[in-house]
Amino acid sequence: MRQFPTLSAPTLAAINTVGQWLAQSDFVDHAAIQADCVVLAGNAVIPTIDAACQIAKEHQIPLLISGGIGHSTTFLYSAIAQHPRYNIIRTSGRAEAAILADIAHQFWQIPGETIWVEDQSTNCGENARFSCALLNQATENIRTIIVVQDPTMQRRTMATFQRVTRDDLQAPRWLSFPGFIPELTLQNGGVDFAPTAEGLWSVDRYLSLITGELPRLRDDASGYGPRGRDFIAHVDIPQNVEEAWLHLQNDTALTDLLASRSL
Repeated sequence: MRQFPTLSAPTLAAINTVGQWLAQSDFVDHAAIQADCVVLAGNAVIPTIDAACQIAKEHQIPLLISGGIGHSTTFLYSAIAQHPRYNIIRTSGRAEAAILADIAHQFWQIPGETIWVEDQSTNCGENARFSCALLNQATENIRTIIVVQDPTMQRRTMATFQRVTRDDLQAPRWLSFPGFIPELTLQNGGVDFAPTAEGLWSVDRYLSLITGELPRLRDDASGYGPRGRDFIAHVDIPQNVEEAWLHLQNDTALTDLLASRSL
Protein backbone atom coordinates (compact mmCIF):
# COMPACT_ATOMS: atom_id res chain seq x y z
CA MET A 1 0.00 0.00 0.00
CA ARG A 2 1.34 3.42 -0.93
CA GLN A 3 2.13 5.75 1.97
CA PHE A 4 -0.87 7.82 3.00
CA PRO A 5 -0.29 11.50 2.19
CA THR A 6 0.05 14.28 4.74
CA LEU A 7 -3.13 15.55 6.36
CA SER A 8 -3.79 18.87 8.06
CA ALA A 9 -3.25 19.14 11.80
CA PRO A 10 -6.99 19.69 12.54
CA THR A 11 -7.93 16.63 10.46
CA LEU A 12 -5.29 14.49 12.14
CA ALA A 13 -6.56 15.61 15.55
CA ALA A 14 -10.15 14.80 14.53
CA ILE A 15 -9.10 11.31 13.35
CA ASN A 16 -7.42 10.60 16.68
CA THR A 17 -10.38 11.93 18.65
CA VAL A 18 -12.78 9.58 16.88
CA GLY A 19 -10.44 6.58 16.72
CA GLN A 20 -9.38 6.76 20.33
CA TRP A 21 -12.98 7.09 21.55
CA LEU A 22 -14.00 4.05 19.51
CA ALA A 23 -11.14 2.08 21.11
CA GLN A 24 -12.98 1.95 24.43
CA SER A 25 -10.75 0.82 27.28
CA ASP A 26 -11.57 0.28 30.93
CA PHE A 27 -7.89 -0.11 31.81
CA VAL A 28 -4.74 1.99 31.67
CA ASP A 29 -2.90 -1.26 30.97
CA HIS A 30 -3.67 -4.93 31.40
CA ALA A 31 -1.39 -5.40 34.42
CA ALA A 32 -4.22 -4.34 36.72
CA ILE A 33 -6.81 -6.59 35.12
CA GLN A 34 -8.86 -8.89 37.31
CA ALA A 35 -11.31 -11.10 35.46
CA ASP A 36 -12.55 -14.66 35.12
CA CYS A 37 -12.37 -14.97 31.32
CA VAL A 38 -11.24 -13.18 28.15
CA VAL A 39 -13.45 -13.05 25.07
CA LEU A 40 -11.51 -12.38 21.87
CA ALA A 41 -13.80 -11.43 18.99
CA GLY A 42 -12.36 -12.46 15.64
CA ASN A 43 -10.44 -9.68 13.90
CA ALA A 44 -7.27 -9.10 11.90
CA VAL A 45 -5.37 -6.70 14.19
CA ILE A 46 -2.35 -8.62 15.44
CA PRO A 47 -1.52 -6.43 18.51
CA THR A 48 -5.12 -6.87 19.70
CA ILE A 49 -4.96 -10.64 19.22
CA ASP A 50 -1.65 -10.76 21.09
CA ALA A 51 -3.06 -8.66 23.93
CA ALA A 52 -5.94 -11.08 24.50
CA CYS A 53 -3.57 -14.04 24.51
CA GLN A 54 -1.19 -12.30 26.88
CA ILE A 55 -3.97 -11.52 29.36
CA ALA A 56 -5.26 -15.09 29.32
CA LYS A 57 -1.77 -16.50 29.80
CA GLU A 58 -0.57 -14.10 32.50
CA HIS A 59 -3.77 -14.33 34.54
CA GLN A 60 -4.35 -18.03 33.81
CA ILE A 61 -7.97 -17.55 32.83
CA PRO A 62 -9.97 -19.11 29.97
CA LEU A 63 -9.79 -17.55 26.52
CA LEU A 64 -13.02 -17.70 24.53
CA ILE A 65 -12.40 -16.99 20.85
CA SER A 66 -15.40 -16.08 18.71
CA GLY A 67 -15.48 -15.93 14.92
CA GLY A 68 -16.53 -17.98 11.96
CA ILE A 69 -16.06 -16.99 8.32
CA GLY A 70 -17.44 -13.55 7.48
CA HIS A 71 -16.92 -10.66 5.11
CA SER A 72 -13.70 -9.56 6.85
CA THR A 73 -12.09 -12.98 7.31
CA THR A 74 -9.81 -12.48 4.31
CA PHE A 75 -8.14 -9.61 6.17
CA LEU A 76 -7.14 -12.08 8.91
CA TYR A 77 -5.83 -14.50 6.30
CA SER A 78 -3.69 -11.70 4.88
CA ALA A 79 -2.43 -10.54 8.28
CA ILE A 80 -1.36 -14.07 9.18
CA ALA A 81 0.35 -14.61 5.83
CA GLN A 82 2.39 -11.43 6.31
CA HIS A 83 3.36 -12.07 9.92
CA PRO A 84 6.98 -13.22 10.43
CA ARG A 85 6.04 -15.95 12.96
CA TYR A 86 2.34 -16.69 12.58
CA ASN A 87 2.62 -17.27 8.82
CA ILE A 88 3.11 -21.01 9.38
CA ILE A 89 -0.53 -21.32 10.48
CA ARG A 90 -2.91 -22.65 7.86
CA THR A 91 -5.66 -20.16 7.06
CA SER A 92 -7.48 -20.87 3.80
CA GLY A 93 -11.09 -21.88 4.34
CA ARG A 94 -10.77 -21.90 8.12
CA ALA A 95 -12.86 -20.03 10.67
CA GLU A 96 -11.29 -17.05 12.40
CA ALA A 97 -11.62 -18.68 15.82
CA ALA A 98 -9.75 -21.80 14.68
CA ILE A 99 -6.85 -19.70 13.39
CA LEU A 100 -6.69 -17.57 16.53
CA ALA A 101 -6.88 -20.68 18.72
CA ASP A 102 -3.78 -21.99 16.94
CA ILE A 103 -1.97 -18.74 17.73
CA ALA A 104 -3.02 -18.92 21.37
CA HIS A 105 -1.92 -22.54 21.77
CA GLN A 106 1.19 -22.74 19.59
CA PHE A 107 2.73 -19.33 20.21
CA TRP A 108 1.38 -18.33 23.62
CA GLN A 109 1.39 -21.84 25.14
CA ILE A 110 -2.16 -21.46 26.43
CA PRO A 111 -3.47 -24.95 27.31
CA GLY A 112 -6.00 -26.28 24.83
CA GLU A 113 -8.52 -27.04 27.55
CA THR A 114 -8.69 -23.34 28.50
CA ILE A 115 -9.27 -22.19 24.91
CA TRP A 116 -12.98 -22.17 24.12
CA VAL A 117 -13.82 -21.89 20.43
CA GLU A 118 -16.99 -20.42 18.95
CA ASP A 119 -16.58 -20.77 15.19
CA GLN A 120 -20.05 -20.13 13.76
CA SER A 121 -20.58 -16.38 14.17
CA THR A 122 -20.31 -14.16 11.09
CA ASN A 123 -20.94 -10.69 12.56
CA CYS A 124 -20.71 -8.68 15.75
CA GLY A 125 -24.19 -9.60 16.97
CA GLU A 126 -23.55 -13.31 16.54
CA ASN A 127 -20.16 -12.94 18.26
CA ALA A 128 -22.04 -11.74 21.33
CA ARG A 129 -24.98 -14.15 21.20
CA PHE A 130 -22.98 -17.27 20.47
CA SER A 131 -20.25 -16.34 22.98
CA CYS A 132 -22.85 -15.84 25.70
CA ALA A 133 -24.42 -19.20 24.88
CA LEU A 134 -21.01 -20.87 25.22
CA LEU A 135 -20.29 -19.06 28.48
CA ASN A 136 -23.59 -20.26 29.88
CA GLN A 137 -22.34 -23.83 29.46
CA ALA A 138 -19.17 -23.23 31.47
CA THR A 139 -18.80 -24.99 34.82
CA GLU A 140 -16.45 -22.26 36.04
CA ASN A 141 -17.78 -19.32 38.05
CA ILE A 142 -17.50 -16.53 35.48
CA ARG A 143 -18.67 -13.16 36.73
CA THR A 144 -16.26 -10.68 35.13
CA ILE A 145 -15.27 -10.91 31.46
CA ILE A 146 -12.84 -8.85 29.43
CA VAL A 147 -13.91 -8.31 25.82
CA VAL A 148 -11.13 -7.71 23.29
CA GLN A 149 -11.86 -6.60 19.73
CA ASP A 150 -10.43 -4.60 16.82
CA PRO A 151 -10.13 -1.10 18.34
CA THR A 152 -12.31 0.41 15.61
CA MET A 153 -15.14 -1.93 16.67
CA GLN A 154 -14.47 -2.09 20.41
CA ARG A 155 -17.19 0.33 21.55
CA ARG A 156 -19.82 -1.21 19.27
CA THR A 157 -18.87 -4.70 20.41
CA MET A 158 -19.29 -3.72 24.06
CA ALA A 159 -22.70 -2.23 23.31
CA THR A 160 -23.64 -5.45 21.51
CA PHE A 161 -22.73 -7.66 24.47
CA GLN A 162 -24.68 -5.32 26.76
CA ARG A 163 -27.70 -5.53 24.43
CA VAL A 164 -27.59 -9.34 24.27
CA THR A 165 -27.53 -9.65 28.10
CA ARG A 166 -29.83 -6.70 28.80
CA ASP A 167 -32.60 -8.86 30.30
CA ASP A 168 -30.32 -11.37 32.03
CA LEU A 169 -30.24 -10.69 35.77
CA GLN A 170 -27.26 -13.04 36.07
CA ALA A 171 -25.28 -11.43 33.26
CA PRO A 172 -21.55 -11.07 33.86
CA ARG A 173 -19.76 -7.77 34.19
CA TRP A 174 -18.31 -6.81 30.81
CA LEU A 175 -14.99 -4.94 30.76
CA SER A 176 -13.51 -3.43 27.62
CA PHE A 177 -9.90 -3.67 26.44
CA PRO A 178 -8.90 -3.11 22.78
CA GLY A 179 -5.28 -4.16 23.24
CA PHE A 180 -3.94 -0.76 22.26
CA ILE A 181 -5.16 2.74 21.40
CA PRO A 182 -4.42 3.75 17.77
CA GLU A 183 -2.80 7.09 17.04
CA LEU A 184 -1.91 8.58 13.66
CA THR A 185 0.98 11.01 13.37
CA LEU A 186 2.85 12.82 10.61
CA GLN A 187 5.91 10.78 9.64
CA ASN A 188 8.38 11.12 6.78
CA GLY A 189 6.14 13.24 4.62
CA GLY A 190 3.02 11.16 5.22
CA VAL A 191 0.72 9.72 7.88
CA ASP A 192 1.25 6.49 9.79
CA PHE A 193 0.58 4.86 13.13
CA ALA A 194 2.75 5.67 16.12
CA PRO A 195 4.40 3.57 17.20
CA THR A 196 4.46 1.54 14.02
CA ALA A 197 3.61 -2.11 14.70
CA GLU A 198 3.18 -5.30 12.72
CA GLY A 199 -0.28 -6.43 11.78
CA LEU A 200 -2.21 -3.16 11.74
CA TRP A 201 -4.69 -1.91 9.17
CA SER A 202 -3.51 0.16 6.25
CA VAL A 203 -4.15 3.83 7.04
CA ASP A 204 -6.74 3.84 4.26
CA ARG A 205 -8.72 1.00 5.78
CA TYR A 206 -8.45 2.40 9.30
CA LEU A 207 -9.88 5.74 8.19
CA SER A 208 -12.68 4.05 6.30
CA LEU A 209 -13.57 1.96 9.36
CA ILE A 210 -13.65 4.77 11.91
CA THR A 211 -15.61 7.15 9.71
CA GLY A 212 -18.23 4.45 9.17
CA GLU A 213 -18.66 3.56 12.85
CA LEU A 214 -20.48 6.59 14.23
CA PRO A 215 -23.60 6.17 12.06
CA ARG A 216 -23.88 2.60 13.35
CA LEU A 217 -23.53 3.67 16.98
CA ARG A 218 -26.28 6.27 16.79
CA ASP A 219 -29.54 5.68 18.57
CA ASP A 220 -31.79 6.96 15.79
CA ALA A 221 -33.94 5.50 13.02
CA SER A 222 -30.95 4.50 10.86
CA GLY A 223 -28.52 3.54 13.65
CA TYR A 224 -28.01 0.31 15.55
CA GLY A 225 -29.37 1.61 18.88
CA PRO A 226 -32.72 0.73 20.53
CA ARG A 227 -34.59 3.39 18.51
CA GLY A 228 -33.16 2.04 15.27
CA ARG A 229 -32.22 -1.53 14.39
CA ASP A 230 -31.89 -2.46 18.08
CA PHE A 231 -28.62 -4.36 17.65
CA ILE A 232 -26.81 -2.54 20.47
CA ALA A 233 -27.45 -0.84 23.79
CA HIS A 234 -27.76 2.94 23.77
CA VAL A 235 -24.40 4.70 23.32
CA ASP A 236 -23.84 8.32 24.32
CA ILE A 237 -21.62 10.01 21.74
CA PRO A 238 -19.69 12.94 23.28
CA GLN A 239 -19.98 16.32 21.60
CA ASN A 240 -16.27 16.52 20.83
CA VAL A 241 -16.47 13.17 19.02
CA GLU A 242 -19.51 14.33 17.03
CA GLU A 243 -17.65 17.50 16.04
CA ALA A 244 -14.54 15.56 15.07
CA TRP A 245 -16.56 13.15 12.93
CA LEU A 246 -18.34 16.07 11.23
CA HIS A 247 -14.95 17.64 10.50
CA LEU A 248 -13.87 14.42 8.78
CA GLN A 249 -17.05 14.31 6.70
CA ASN A 250 -16.48 17.89 5.55
CA ASP A 251 -12.78 17.56 4.77
CA THR A 252 -12.91 17.17 1.01
CA ALA A 253 -9.16 16.51 0.84
CA LEU A 254 -9.63 13.48 3.06
CA THR A 255 -12.77 12.17 1.37
CA ASP A 256 -11.19 12.58 -2.05
CA LEU A 257 -8.08 10.71 -0.92
CA LEU A 258 -10.13 7.82 0.48
CA ALA A 259 -12.21 7.66 -2.70
CA SER A 260 -9.11 7.53 -4.89
CA ARG A 261 -7.25 4.78 -2.99
CA SER A 262 -7.97 1.07 -2.99
CA LEU A 263 -8.96 -0.44 0.36
